[in-house]
Amino acid sequence: MAIPSSAAPTTAPTTTPTAAPTTRRRGVTFLRVALALQTLAVLFQATTAGLLLSTSYGETLHSVGARVMYGASMLYLLAAILAWRPGGGPARPIGYAAGFLALASVQVVLGVARQSAPHVPLGVLMFGLSLLDLGRGLSAGAGARRG
Repeated sequence: MAIPSSAAPTTAPTTTPTAAPTTRRRGVTFLRVALALQTLAVLFQATTAGLLLSTSYGETLHSVGARVMYGASMLYLLAAILAWRPGGGPARPIGYAAGFLALASVQVVLGVARQSAPHVPLGVLMFGLSLLDLGRGLSAGAGARRG
């Protein structure tokens, strides 16, 4: 016995048109959080650099902070890749993140070699670049929410 066509269940494929924007929003949010973490880690490094000169525990804090900052730089690169490829975001943050990771690598080498003459100004430059990138990322997000 055949089922009448009016009684046949219809299973039309359901698609969510908001799936792609949601994925992109998550990628951008992860990117901003990773960048904020990186900026805070570099600021922590500047603080512990001062402690390095004035306390006995400053070297330990600065050493731990260096590892955290380097990890945060790698996380920022990962977040930039994830925001770009699966999230559909721009590729430009990947260049910023890769460049920052390269600077962080140089910074670690200079720190281990105790070359403070280039290490300190490079740290200041890194903080400025990270803060600039964070400001750009946050202002771009605010503009997208307004418009």
